[in-house]
Amino acid sequence: MRHIFSKSLIAVFCIGAVTACSSDLDISSIDPQSDASYDIEQLFAKQYATLGLTGQVGAAGNPDLNDDEGESGFYRTTFNCMELPTDECIWAWQTDTDIPQLTNIAWNSSSKRTQWVYNRLGFDIILYNQFLSETDGQSELAQQRAEVRFLRALHYWYYLDLFHKAPFKTEYNSELPVEKAGAELYNWIDNELTELEADLADCGYYSNAGASAGFGRADKGAAWMLHARLALNSAVYTDGEVADYSKAVEYCDKIINSGAYALSSTPVVNPTNGLTYSGYAQVFMADNDENTNAMREIILPIRQDGLSTRCYSGANYLVSSMRIAGMPYMGTTNGWSCNFSRAALVKKFFPTITDCPHSTETAPSGATEEQIIALDLADGSSTAQIAAAANDDRALFYAGRGGGIRKLQTDIISNFLDGLSIVKFQNIRSDGKTTHDVEFPDMDIPLIRYAEAFLTRAEAKYRLGGDALTDLNVLRSRANAKLLTAVDEQTLIDEWGREFYMEGRRRSDLNRFGMFTGNKYVWDWKGGTAEGTNVDSHYRYYPIPADDLNNNPNMTQNAGY
Repeated sequence: MRHIFSKSLIAVFCIGAVTACSSDLDISSIDPQSDASYDIEQLFAKQYATLGLTGQVGAAGNPDLNDDEGESGFYRTTFNCMELPTDECIWAWQTDTDIPQLTNIAWNSSSKRTQWVYNRLGFDIILYNQFLSETDGQSELAQQRAEVRFLRALHYWYYLDLFHKAPFKTEYNSELPVEKAGAELYNWIDNELTELEADLADCGYYSNAGASAGFGRADKGAAWMLHARLALNSAVYTDGEVADYSKAVEYCDKIINSGAYALSSTPVVNPTNGLTYSGYAQVFMADNDENTNAMREIILPIRQDGLSTRCYSGANYLVSSMRIAGMPYMGTTNGWSCNFSRAALVKKFFPTITDCPHSTETAPSGATEEQIIALDLADGSSTAQIAAAANDDRALFYAGRGGGIRKLQTDIISNFLDGLSIVKFQNIRSDGKTTHDVEFPDMDIPLIRYAEAFLTRAEAKYRLGGDALTDLNVLRSRANAKLLTAVDEQTLIDEWGREFYMEGRRRSDLNRFGMFTGNKYVWDWKGGTAEGTNVDSHYRYYPIPADDLNNNPNMTQNAGY
């Protein structure tokens, strides 16, 4: 198998044989550099596969990048940099590589986890540039080319949001990337999305067509939502040169008025375990690529399947890292006992943290799952009881006895039980049927979903002096939460947290409100103290990895590093 070595993006990228997935996400290997007869559809499928896979042979072995394969996938690297430093979660094992730096917001240009996300974004962009070079001038592939351009724009958005700049290239060659930063990169993404939108499928086409007919491909709705997200953050990305909130409203109007999507709002009763799953909960379950309610809300998923898209960086990470052996309704044999809730997240749903029901006595030794469930119900600490106490279907926590007694808030980070368990993501089907696997989940990751259009429009209108209540209350009504009667900045950022917690975007939202750094808003363990403290403003962006600076003289370091 031939490999290509390139210094065109970071220190050294090893670009292995390009892999592809067929319509049912089976993986096969091709090498378009040495085989002129490769299938262009396979190469196209690889562009999407890189969102949810990490290498050539499944969960581990022959990785895309010469790093820890499980740690280096697209979703896990972006998720960690967007979530682990925020008010939503803590990684329990503080001895792991660079975890204290993320927990405490104290990284530097040699931190591995910031380098991992930088490298992954760059590797994927190399693949996108390769595809676009291979298909240049092929008008019959206009839609596929537009989709790949969208994926490339999405990756450049992550660069802009995380690093405020990017090693920028749109050609597949050996030239070193140039630095494109701030307003210049913002304007490129803005123009690129405008140009490619016309060639995409109609808004909602794949969300309504079914899993066998392209669910997981980007359509106009995905491009519009990314465009709205870009515009909402315009003042941050351009250092105040642009504040394009009207454009954010315009694109959200297009999405909402299209009628192509719908919030998942109808509860269902699982016939196997007897639990009722709210419309919100169904969006994050194992059959969210078959359940029509969930599919119509998901604008762009990362496709995951327990048999044919196995990795440790996607749905498996979301499900397994937030569970410990002994919890009821696990849905998986993996309980990594890693990510638990910060107290600040629980407080988003309760007036005071002690209002959250929780078990205070351990289960008897050898208690069965059925006994744990009964004890939790008696304690009032089951997930359903917590959501009921919060008066909000989105409060998907577990505070029962399974796996041990949890703290509501901790003054020391020592293990997984130092906070409540987050059970938003499930390898359980809403219809009670069996999943493909009990180790690797079937749940597709909702990378972009319809609810974002309502919150984006609400915030943009608020910043323009208009009505934000209507759109906020659409989401609160779906969650069976009390409707709001007034809106301020804190209300908005809290509602972003309640709706989108642990979906890989919290740092971006906090930055937009000027709350990620500084002392405008502090939370438990911000800045490395249990009660939280001020953080210097230079941490609002991640550093350019030292390795890339050494290998690419076109790149400059962000201020403060």
